Amino acid sequence: MGILDRIFGASPSASFADAPKTIARGGGIVQAWNSYDMDSPVLAEFLRDGKVSSGGVTVNEMTALRNSTFFRAANLIASSIGMLPTHLMRLRPDGTREKAKDHPLYRLLHKRPNSYQTAFEFKSYMQLLALLDGNAYGLILRGLRDKPVAIVPLARKSITPKLSADWQLSFEYRRPSGGTVKLPAQDVFHFRHPMTRDGLKGIDLLDVAVNAIGIASQAERAAGKMLKGGVMAGGALETDASLGDEAIENLKVSMRERSMEGENAGEWLVLEEGMKAKPFIASAKDAQYDEMRKRQAEEVSRFTGVPRPLLMFDETSWGSGIEQLGLYFVTYCLMPWFVAWEQAIERSCLTVAEQDADELYVKFNEGALLRGSLKDQADFFAKALGPNSAYRTPDEVRGAFDLNPIEGGDKLPVATAVATPAKPSKESADD
Repeated sequence: MGILDRIFGASPSASFADAPKTIARGGGIVQAWNSYDMDSPVLAEFLRDGKVSSGGVTVNEMTALRNSTFFRAANLIASSIGMLPTHLMRLRPDGTREKAKDHPLYRLLHKRPNSYQTAFEFKSYMQLLALLDGNAYGLILRGLRDKPVAIVPLARKSITPKLSADWQLSFEYRRPSGGTVKLPAQDVFHFRHPMTRDGLKGIDLLDVAVNAIGIASQAERAAGKMLKGGVMAGGALETDASLGDEAIENLKVSMRERSMEGENAGEWLVLEEGMKAKPFIASAKDAQYDEMRKRQAEEVSRFTGVPRPLLMFDETSWGSGIEQLGLYFVTYCLMPWFVAWEQAIERSCLTVAEQDADELYVKFNEGALLRGSLKDQADFFAKALGPNSAYRTPDEVRGAFDLNPIEGGDKLPVATAVATPAKPSKESADD
């Protein structure tokens, strides 16, 4: 049996010997199960498929993703992580740095981690799982000299990290075909939420935000019922006279005809029989209801750390501070995720010898999110190439725009002497 069959499981006959919780009976295989009492909270949680908020709404991942604020925040974080280049770097003995393109892990991070996912798809998928579940796991397939050749995402909620009495980490994997298998730590890529309650598993964002998402979902549901019931009217027509059935019906037909003609929008009505138009004004209760919906959108956004303007709140403006907004997003929202990604890759994918050598390290290129306008970039690179304080070569600047090197472009610009005006002589001063 191959290593993949042993981990993921093969046919029932092939996996029977390896499955510790199967028994043979009547020539067949019967899978063992766990039994729960009818009042068990574990059974209730399993049947509910979600967590119940304080408002009585069951919150699961689809409930959360149907919330526009949560969806926008999760999509923004996951796509930003996915699109940023991730490089395996090497620190040379002389202090210079280079991309470790000769290492197999470089290709996995930068191009193709497995046979069916691109680097963008893999990172954005694992990032979304870390947001929804708190943890994302992948099986590391290794080749010669324990070098990783592929990272395959494992099924959600199928892995449990275990810490032995002598503090050795391993992972218990529940196979789709039945039974469990113990995976060593060096074969599992584990990426988790930066916050953890036990040091092994990241916090479940849906668990901590269940009340905020539940109340927001309840508010949206109430708004839907109000619109579906058709009770939202723009106003009423009042009169002291008594109208017959025929007059009331004619008035209704006239109003419907006017509402169907878009050209009549905003025009005033000619009222008969002493009628008066009385428009409805939003009550304090309606205003508080709308304020509650905005409040819940803010509550949901706080759990993700995405700035309000990026979540498209209508009362906020982008203005001239777009660059500062991007800097805020990278520094206070994405930077913890960058560090979590970099250290998780180094811990799981590099061998112990490579980690101890302090030669290889993983680096996200967050500068791709901080590029300003063309004018700002021109000012920045002009200072970087300054003749008296240059810290970048022309080739480095050209490389930022995917331009080819030029002759002599690998050297820093030479400082030029600044000519100082000659002091006037005494004779010329007397003249």
